[in-house]
Amino acid sequence: MKKKKYRGIEQIKSRYGWLFISTWLVGVVLFFAIPIIQSVIYSFSQVYFAEGADGTMQMQTDWIGIKNYNYIINEHTDYLSWLGRSVTNFLYSLPVIVLLSLILALLLNQKFRGRLFFRALYFMPVIIATGVVINLVDGMAGTDMTSSSVNESVSGGMFSVQDVISVLDLPVQVAEFVQKIIGDIFDLIWNSGIQTVLFLAGLQSIPSTLYEASKVEGATKWEEFWFITFPMLSNVTLLVIVYTMVEILVSNNNVMVSHIYSLMNAAVYDTTSAMMWFYFLAIGAVMGIIVVLFKKLLQNRWS
Repeated sequence: MKKKKYRGIEQIKSRYGWLFISTWLVGVVLFFAIPIIQSVIYSFSQVYFAEGADGTMQMQTDWIGIKNYNYIINEHTDYLSWLGRSVTNFLYSLPVIVLLSLILALLLNQKFRGRLFFRALYFMPVIIATGVVINLVDGMAGTDMTSSSVNESVSGGMFSVQDVISVLDLPVQVAEFVQKIIGDIFDLIWNSGIQTVLFLAGLQSIPSTLYEASKVEGATKWEEFWFITFPMLSNVTLLVIVYTMVEILVSNNNVMVSHIYSLMNAAVYDTTSAMMWFYFLAIGAVMGIIVVLFKKLLQNRWS
């Protein structure tokens, strides 16, 4: 007689867990893993369409090695310019978005009347940016709101940065940098919704006993922030930095991403794949440096 095999509760949980994520795994393989492998192959190949045996046009690939990479780096007239503009935009947008979201979270974490309304208000851009809502807005406005930016006459017209810089006798490059940030400030605030919520959740997880002890010791608000709030937000800050980096690098407003999409729509799959992978490697290196520096210079010191 065959002995009945009993399963432990952990085995049952594990089996149901794999069952629940099975559809997700299928989606990852079909819509993520396979396209990535195909794009790697395309980047080292010449992709063209030829008539097949059945009379239909079929995609053909011929292996050409690193010729596509050599073309985009040494021969393409605009690629390095696109890459430089993307990296520059990334380097100034990242600290501004992280700093803005942290300041907004600190303000929204205070106790005042109507704070629930203002919390919802700062999260509205995230809701509006969803596919259904933005399509309705685009239909009513007759424009593409996802790729539009704030009119420079609105942001730059608030005050003349050039006049302020001339009075302070600072270099022209500083004026141009400040002018660009002011011109993009509304877009940067628009992109700070998720980050503000993450910082707000982190602030609410800090034990109040730490602040009570600091008051007994006579610490100022500035000391509370640098010795309690900011160190306790180290993991959340790292999460916000990584999330913001990914959001900036894949945004439709990114000059590199927008040009790559247009080339993809034109069925230029070989050089476009090489552009994407070189962009990914370059930006991945920058992201890795930022994360390592944050962990070594700040997180390890706090822990």
